[in-house]
Amino acid sequence: MAHYHIRKYQESDRTWVLGLLSRGMAEHVPRTFHHLLKLPRTLALLLGGPLALFLVSGSWLLVLVANLTLLIALRFLAQYPWSQFVANSLHTDMCDISKSYFSEPGSCFWVVECEGQVVGMVGALPTEESTLRKEQLQMLHLNVALEHRRQGIAKALVRTVLQFAAHQGYREVVLTTSMLQHAALALYQRLGFQTTRQYFFSKSWAVIAVPEFQLTYWLPSAQGCQAPGQRGACDLFPDWLGQPCSSNKRTLRSHYDSTVTEFVC
Repeated sequence: MAHYHIRKYQESDRTWVLGLLSRGMAEHVPRTFHHLLKLPRTLALLLGGPLALFLVSGSWLLVLVANLTLLIALRFLAQYPWSQFVANSLHTDMCDISKSYFSEPGSCFWVVECEGQVVGMVGALPTEESTLRKEQLQMLHLNVALEHRRQGIAKALVRTVLQFAAHQGYREVVLTTSMLQHAALALYQRLGFQTTRQYFFSKSWAVIAVPEFQLTYWLPSAQGCQAPGQRGACDLFPDWLGQPCSSNKRTLRSHYDSTVTEFVC
């Protein structure tokens, strides 16, 4: 039985956190490569290109070399956007995590610890739009180590962010995820997030035809108002005041500003 606890980020966690970020993004490369191979334009190139090349050159060896070169190029194309995301993160909010997430109120970064190792993480920052900074909180870098998934850790991290947002007075929590991150999309939708926007993050994402989805969770007001079809705070936080969560098989004690949130799987 593994014991996990969620706590605020410390500088000693930096190596673990950056490792989670890099490995988490690298996991998406094979899925992106398979997605590229199934695109109509890629299939046309892989099937029609060799035939045209053979008709021109008459060499099967040249056809084989050309196909191998194309596959290598497609693999690089599948990896490039994820590598760029990591590089951009390391030059922005993840460059100095303490400064980015703890220098001002209304933001935070949490990690999940298990047996002395950091096995999960999530961050929360006010949105970059100046008119929405006091109303909208961004959830960033949700990640759980592969060998610790399916234990309810990601759900606990999302709940931690939502609880934090509610106590800080935000009206919305927003996040972005890609079309290929099926498990993440399903989790967010189960917790009450709704898709509010679809777009391509950059030209490299448009080239590989992988759109980003922006999802929003509207936090209930003090009067209990909420978006149609969305669960309220009591559904998400049955342990709002630190009591055990009766609807969860795991023991979960949660308070957004405590040193740790402990749960057993």
